[in-house]
Amino acid sequence: MYSLEDLGWCEYFSSQHEASKTGSEFVPARVTEDNREIYRIVSATGEFLSELSGKLRHEILGRADFPAVGDWVLASLRERERRATIHRVLKRRSKFSRKIAGRKTEEQIVAANVDVIFLVSSLNREFNPRRIERYLTLAWESGAKPVIVLNKCDLCENAGELLSETESAAMGVRVVLASAFRGDGIAEIREILQAAPENTGASLTAALLGSSGVGKSSLINAILGAPLLETKSIRALDDRGRHTTTTRQLIVLPGGGVLIDTPGMRELQLWDAGEGIGHAFGEIRELAARCKFRDCKHESEPGCAVRRAVESEALDVERLESFHKLGREEKFLEAKQDAAVRSQRTKELRKMMKSVNQFYRDRGR
Repeated sequence: MYSLEDLGWCEYFSSQHEASKTGSEFVPARVTEDNREIYRIVSATGEFLSELSGKLRHEILGRADFPAVGDWVLASLRERERRATIHRVLKRRSKFSRKIAGRKTEEQIVAANVDVIFLVSSLNREFNPRRIERYLTLAWESGAKPVIVLNKCDLCENAGELLSETESAAMGVRVVLASAFRGDGIAEIREILQAAPENTGASLTAALLGSSGVGKSSLINAILGAPLLETKSIRALDDRGRHTTTTRQLIVLPGGGVLIDTPGMRELQLWDAGEGIGHAFGEIRELAARCKFRDCKHESEPGCAVRRAVESEALDVERLESFHKLGREEKFLEAKQDAAVRSQRTKELRKMMKSVNQFYRDRGR
């Protein structure tokens, strides 16, 4: 059994529970696994399989309103059956979101109420500083603190060089060189996990995020010191690990801390990441303040401090190109979101007018 504080419960959620109209009728629990709207939750009395109440399902407007792994919920428990019904999702303190895969413009919450995000990349052919910048953008937007983990350093002959390249792209973010196989960096990761957030009295919650095959499951097993999760060997053909995690799940660590494991991401599209771009490219934001024009796009305008930094090699041109690329993607997504909102409003208006017309037709009979 775990206390609520062991699971990450703090005043932020306690105040919501106390202010809830449900009072003591429902108990707080944390979502540890989501499998097609069947949720595994854990409370102070243990684990339960649960589903949504009819009322909550009716109130949900979009995908982001459904419970996500890491969410705190209020639920009614059926102790004998070890089943539960979720009646409310408490307001999130942080969330790592991305646009769902495919053409549909909708938010997908990967992990909720996270204090630290470990962005895992492997030091083999998968290593890509531009991908790290993308992950950092969404990590900063989430409200959690990012930490970069460069895994499989035992398989890399130029780990120090790639570490320096990562630090240049990470702008002051902590970077850990790790090897799940050899044990490098594992003690440092454990230390981060066991540091309780300030003034909360609760366990820290961290999430492991990264592409498929970067070794997240192996890292978790190394952190735990036991093979909790299934792992697969690296493919000889392309030097990549094979994906094993298929659902998001929350793990309570014996030494303190909570860890959310996530499936590998083959695709990571932005979602409301304007502030995150500013954080991830902090040096470009500082340079932009010195540009001659406030609306400078840092392309060919006269008096552009950013272009001047590129010309003097004080700023990597690839980093500026990545900044422009993410900015264009964010603007495109904003336009699609606006179009989706207009489309939804039109549908709602048509539905309302249909009801009004039906009312007057019935009245005239």
